[in-house]
Amino acid sequence: MSPYLDEFILIALAHFFAVASPGPDFAIVLKQSISHGRRNALMTSAGVGLGILVHVTYCLLGVALVLSQSPELFNAFKYLAGAYLAYMGIQALRASAAPTAPQSAEAEPLTQESGMKALRRGFLVNALNPKATLFFLSLFTLVIDPGTPQSVQLFYGLYMALATWIWFSSLSLVLSKAAVRRFFQRAGHWFDRGIGVILLLLALRLVL
Repeated sequence: MSPYLDEFILIALAHFFAVASPGPDFAIVLKQSISHGRRNALMTSAGVGLGILVHVTYCLLGVALVLSQSPELFNAFKYLAGAYLAYMGIQALRASAAPTAPQSAEAEPLTQESGMKALRRGFLVNALNPKATLFFLSLFTLVIDPGTPQSVQLFYGLYMALATWIWFSSLSLVLSKAAVRRFFQRAGHWFDRGIGVILLLLALRLVL
């Protein structure tokens, strides 16, 4: 592994800045943490991590090269991702006001959602994110040397999936704390609508 240490460090740094920048993944984990609680947010974070494996898989199989040479295919993928984000944004905009509770009351999830649905939500947001596609396309075609063994490239991919899961799980633990959730829940349905606007803007940005 030592001959590829410099390459790994470069990839790890690039991935850190990419995962830490606000985007669809952060928006959905934030919404899940506040609206559904810690368990759902952790499952959503796991889904985001699994979505990373989709990008790694098609890069290893060479599909990334096909995407880079076919603007029509990439545009179709981009519009599909934008439509999914827009759908989630519209759903959030339709949120209704919750019953007023005493400020001293324990924060509770506004709605219940199955863990599998939360996992699928996080997975689709990441797997259909063209920003992630461009990031992995750049890594596997420009940063990673073509002579790097596929086993080493697979290690890179597994590391990025694991690091993504840890990052968003850590955010989930912070954002789902009762005090944090009470703070956000005071805004009630306005918070959900704010996230809806963010998701719609992200969808527009991805398409344009």
